[in-house]
Amino acid sequence: MTQLEAAKKGIITPRMKAVSEMEGLSAEEIRDKVACGRVVIMGNTLRNPVPVGIGEGLRTKVNASIGTSTDIVNFDMEEEKAKIAQEEGADTLMELSTGGDLDRIRRKILKAVTIPVGTVPLYQVAAEAIKRYGAIVKAPEELFFEVLERQVEDGVDFMAVHCGINRLSVERLRKQGYRVGGLVSRGGAFLVAWMEYNNAENPYYEKFDRVLEILKKRDVVLSLGNGMRSGAVHDSNDRAQVQELIINCELHEEALRYGVQSMVEGPGHIPLDEIEMNMKLAKKLSGNAPYYVLGPVPTDVFPGYDHITSVAGASLASWYGADLICYLTPAEHIALPFPDDVRIGVRCAKIAAYMGDMIKLNRRERDLEMAAARKNLDWAKQFELSVYSDEFKKIRSTRPPEAPDTCTMCGNLCALKAVKRMFEDEK
Repeated sequence: MTQLEAAKKGIITPRMKAVSEMEGLSAEEIRDKVACGRVVIMGNTLRNPVPVGIGEGLRTKVNASIGTSTDIVNFDMEEEKAKIAQEEGADTLMELSTGGDLDRIRRKILKAVTIPVGTVPLYQVAAEAIKRYGAIVKAPEELFFEVLERQVEDGVDFMAVHCGINRLSVERLRKQGYRVGGLVSRGGAFLVAWMEYNNAENPYYEKFDRVLEILKKRDVVLSLGNGMRSGAVHDSNDRAQVQELIINCELHEEALRYGVQSMVEGPGHIPLDEIEMNMKLAKKLSGNAPYYVLGPVPTDVFPGYDHITSVAGASLASWYGADLICYLTPAEHIALPFPDDVRIGVRCAKIAAYMGDMIKLNRRERDLEMAAARKNLDWAKQFELSVYSDEFKKIRSTRPPEAPDTCTMCGNLCALKAVKRMFEDEK
C-alpha cells in the first residue's frame, strides 16, 4: 500500500507521523494533505530513507543534484558531493550521472546518504542507447521501461519522468518558431529527438499506466518532468512550456486516481516579474500539487554567479508557492560541479527557501531572536542562532576587535552601544 492509498483509507502511517513531528503539524493534517495529492512523502519501500514531506503548508525543501558526465567520471568525488549535500542540509538528492557505469554509481550513492534520492531515467536510456545501438534515437521502446524498473528496484525514491511531452507539445514548439535559447532540458531534448526520428508518441505518455504500475510497486514518487522548461528568460512561460504544464497537471490527477504520489515540475529561467504568475498558474492547474522548480534563474548574464541569481528567483518562488527548489551551483551553465560548488549551492538554496518561508509560513521567530542578540551585543547567542555559524565565526576570528563586545566594522564607534546608553541605561 502506498502512502497515498493509506491516506485515502484514513490510515496514519509512521512516515506521516514522522513528517508531522518535523513540520509541527498534526498527523491528521498530513494525512489529509497526502490523501488529496497536495503533499508527497518520499521513500522507496526497499530503502526507507529519512521521511521527507513536500507540499502545501510544509517548509520549502531543497534538492541538490550530483552526477558524472561523459567528460568527468569520478565515482569517489560524486560520493563526496552526495555526502556534502546531506551534511549541508539538502532535503533530497538527485543522482544524474551520464558517464561511466550508471548502475554502479547510482547504487553507490543510494548507500552513501540517508535522504531521499531521485533520478532522471531518460539519462540512462540515452546512455545505453548510444552504447548498444549507436544513437539515442535508435533506443527501442522497451528500454524506456526496462531502465525505469531497474532504477525503482535499486531503491530510487523519486523519479523525474518526462511524461508531459507529447506530439501536441512538440507541435506547439514548432509552431512558435522554436526558441531563443533552445531546448535545454537534456531529458526533453533526448525525448523530442526520439519522437521525431521514429515518428512516434512519447512512450511515457502513451503508456502512462505502465509508468504508474512500475512506480506504485515500491511507492516511488513521480515527479512529472519539465522537458519544455525555459533556459532563457526570453522563452519563459511560452506556449510549449504551458502546454506541457497542462498535460502534466492532467497526468498528476491520473496518478492520484491510480494511487501513485506525484508532483509537478516547473522551469527554469524566468524574469522576476513572471515568477508569481508561474507559481500560481501551476498551483491552480494542478489542484495545489507539490511544485518542484529548478532555480528559477531570473537573468541569463551572470555565469559563475548563478547560485546567487537563483537565490533571488527561488526566494520569490518559495514565497509564491514552490515546494521544492533545486539548487544551482557556481558551475551552472559552465562545468560539472565540484564538491565546493555543491556546498555553496546548497547553502544558497537554503537561504532562498528560508526567506520564502518567512513569508509563506510566517516564520520569523529566529530572526526576532537574532535582532535581540545583536542589539545586546550577545555574540554567543548570535553564533547559536546563525544557520551557518562556521562562516560567521571564521570571519570574526580573522579580524578580532579591540573591545570584545563590538566588531571591527565600527570599533569604538558602535551605534548599538551609544544608543543603549541613551535609552536603556536610564531606565
